[in-house]
Amino acid sequence: MSVMQAAWTDLIALMHAWGLWLAIGSVAIFIIGLISMPFIVARIPVDYFIHDRRQHIKGDRRHPVIEMAIVVLKNILGSILLLTGFIMLFTPGPGLICMLVGLMIINYPGKYRLERWLIHRPLILQAVNAMRKKRSQPPLLSPETLHDPR
Repeated sequence: MSVMQAAWTDLIALMHAWGLWLAIGSVAIFIIGLISMPFIVARIPVDYFIHDRRQHIKGDRRHPVIEMAIVVLKNILGSILLLTGFIMLFTPGPGLICMLVGLMIINYPGKYRLERWLIHRPLILQAVNAMRKKRSQPPLLSPETLHDPR
């Protein structure tokens, strides 16, 4: 038996053992994402994406140990979502959505540039602003909005 056949045999055995739980987890992540997304989008400050660099959101500052624990837990959760999203690309479930949420949670260089690039796609900005409107929030500003002579 070749290495490739052994890998496929192991993957099939894993799917038989954990397939139901992966499917349940996939559906749960999808539902949680659908429910939580409008709340998360509504909390984004209106001017969050107009700056060249990430601006820290003003608010109460936590103890540095608590901040570090939150960052570590957030990165662990994001890594798990990224990994499970990758697995879901080959199994039933919202793999791309799960991977996107994982990427949005994890801290990495260039993350703000990627977020700005994504949010400035017209369809994405329209969808996000529609979610904000349903939550009675003003639309997000973009650099184009600030320089529009209208």
